Amino acid sequence: FMSDATSIPIMLDADTGYGNFNNMRRLVHKLEQIDIAAACIEDKIFPKCNSFINSESQPLADMDEFTGKIKAAKDTQTDPDFCVVARTEAFVVGRGLNEALERADAYYRAGADAVLIHSKIATGDQVLSFMDQWPNKCPVVIVPTKYYSTPTRLFEEAGVRMIIWANHLLRASITAMQQTAARIFNERTLVGVENEVASVKEIFRLQNDDELRQAEQRYLPHKEPEVVFPTPSS
Repeated sequence: FMSDATSIPIMLDADTGYGNFNNMRRLVHKLEQIDIAAACIEDKIFPKCNSFINSESQPLADMDEFTGKIKAAKDTQTDPDFCVVARTEAFVVGRGLNEALERADAYYRAGADAVLIHSKIATGDQVLSFMDQWPNKCPVVIVPTKYYSTPTRLFEEAGVRMIIWANHLLRASITAMQQTAARIFNERTLVGVENEVASVKEIFRLQNDDELRQAEQRYLPHKEPEVVFPTPSS
């Protein structure tokens, strides 16, 4: 649905690739069919758990197994522009900088178009230390959900090529719905919220309703309204 709705590139958060190398091959095949530009896979065990839930107890995937999955993805793609982003959770599960660098290098050599370095601490220190040692073999992507207060400028200067602002639209929508529902419940009227929410007209605009109306004029049969004469009264 997202691919239908936009022409800008979309990268799918593909978890671990949803299984082994064969699941990854099928995933790439299906993503190319629907014009998805990239898939990001992470070195966790399928089925994976969120990075911020008991992360220290989460095992990482075997490095050789994960690099095989990357190779399978790259061998499967037919669109030369399709990208595979390999995400390492080394910092998240408590491994050090050396393992983060080792895994990133292995994933790059396996064919990854970019590597994503994830961190759960409240500062950008781990990411910046990684960038200081990374020899710029391929682009680096980050997701500063936890270390949002670090100025973006510092990451740009360090050589980070892409930042994913991961879940803030979802979280904003939850806050807005909770607040609006509570207000309607307490005020027992829509008067106070009507001018603070999207209009029904805006919903129709997002659905491209104008185009549908034009299409109806082209494709639906046009019938003249039937003239009904009143019957004479007896």
